[in-house]
Amino acid sequence: MKTLIVSSDPHLRKGLKDLLEPKGLDVHTAGDGIEALGCLAQSPFDLIFTELLMPRMGGRELLSRVRERFPEVFVVLLTGNGPTELAGEQAAQSSFDDVLKPSDQRSLFALINRVAEQKRFLSSHIYPHEDRRKTYRFENIIAKTPQMLDIFHRIQDVASSDIPVLVTGESGTGKELVADAIHYTSPRKRGPYIKLNCASLPESLIESELFGHEKGAFTTAVAQKKGRFELAHGGSLFLDEIAEMPLQMQAKLLRVLDNGNFERVGGTKTLHSDARIICATNKNIDQELRERRIREDLFYRIHAVSIHLPPLRDRTDDIALLANYFAYLYAKKGRKDIKGLSKKSHKALMAYGWPGNVRELSNVVEQAVVFCKGEEITPECLPEAIKKDSQPREFTLRLTSRSLPLAESTLIRKVLEETHWNLKKAARELDIARGTLYSKIEKYRIEKPE
Repeated sequence: MKTLIVSSDPHLRKGLKDLLEPKGLDVHTAGDGIEALGCLAQSPFDLIFTELLMPRMGGRELLSRVRERFPEVFVVLLTGNGPTELAGEQAAQSSFDDVLKPSDQRSLFALINRVAEQKRFLSSHIYPHEDRRKTYRFENIIAKTPQMLDIFHRIQDVASSDIPVLVTGESGTGKELVADAIHYTSPRKRGPYIKLNCASLPESLIESELFGHEKGAFTTAVAQKKGRFELAHGGSLFLDEIAEMPLQMQAKLLRVLDNGNFERVGGTKTLHSDARIICATNKNIDQELRERRIREDLFYRIHAVSIHLPPLRDRTDDIALLANYFAYLYAKKGRKDIKGLSKKSHKALMAYGWPGNVRELSNVVEQAVVFCKGEEITPECLPEAIKKDSQPREFTLRLTSRSLPLAESTLIRKVLEETHWNLKKAARELDIARGTLYSKIEKYRIEKPE
């Protein structure tokens, strides 16, 4: 991996360079953040180790700039923090921006191996774009955060089998893309891939869509029709929004999942389908089971393997990666010469909660490209809701005394509640290190509500 060591201390630069080069890393050095950005502008890097305190530009400012301009680069902050704060800092991570003591060689090499493993996994799925643009992409799913990379590995693990898979997650998180990836990385990839959205059809039509019908089976059945199970024979069948399927239909579906046998509507001949089943839902499965909107026996049949997609707000380091990709994609489509997003635009996107997840981000960037007049997408091109969400907000703390610790603990509680206990986002809003936030949570005994 091409690695950049950024430190104002020449002894630290040389020490790390001498330590890492024998491990096979291509090591370069820079004296501060500004010099590092110059190196990045000239040549792509895989990994950066940066000291926190440096003249002109420190490590945290460099990290912020790298996330905006070079989101494909993994960054490691070097610090002399004690082991307690180090543990808290690492526990709060959602990306590879770990904080390490330079002398902690075991943790240092473990982290390098972790980054190298992820880059090796992605190497066959990287689609290089023009102007040094790189996208971390696995079968059209774009991500670099560890939780998404774990999902990539899980997809590869289940793709080789015929076991049913249930994909869960909020709307817009990319459940259909996961289903696509499972099919197209499986031995069935040359077979048919059939999809059905169970929420888009009335109850009277869904049986015919799944199993087909014979001519004359009902008034409008003017010809024989093959159903999705029959069409998917030898391939995969993706049933989206499975929790929306009527209970009566769920019972019939269960029979097919058990032995692959079914009859067309109005027919008597038993047919067989060898289709791999992939289902998806944005519902809370536990609640659906409690309220008997989904059959328990069907649930246990379709969720032999479960893959849960996290919401975009829980993988904020993917926001810049996705935004840059969408900007490139829609600018090319609209034949516009747009180089990327401005620093303020990136900050606005990172501060927003993204209730519509990746789908909403894609729509927002597409709209921004349409309204962009120059080479950069500025905040003026973004929707009002996003601009408003990124502006400083005024709020009042209700305190029972003028105690400074009480004020600090109350403020931390309020920000944690507003960010839904996203420690990374809370630390950013409080303008403190995540390790510091973790220590203060321990100090004030702030507990996450059940």
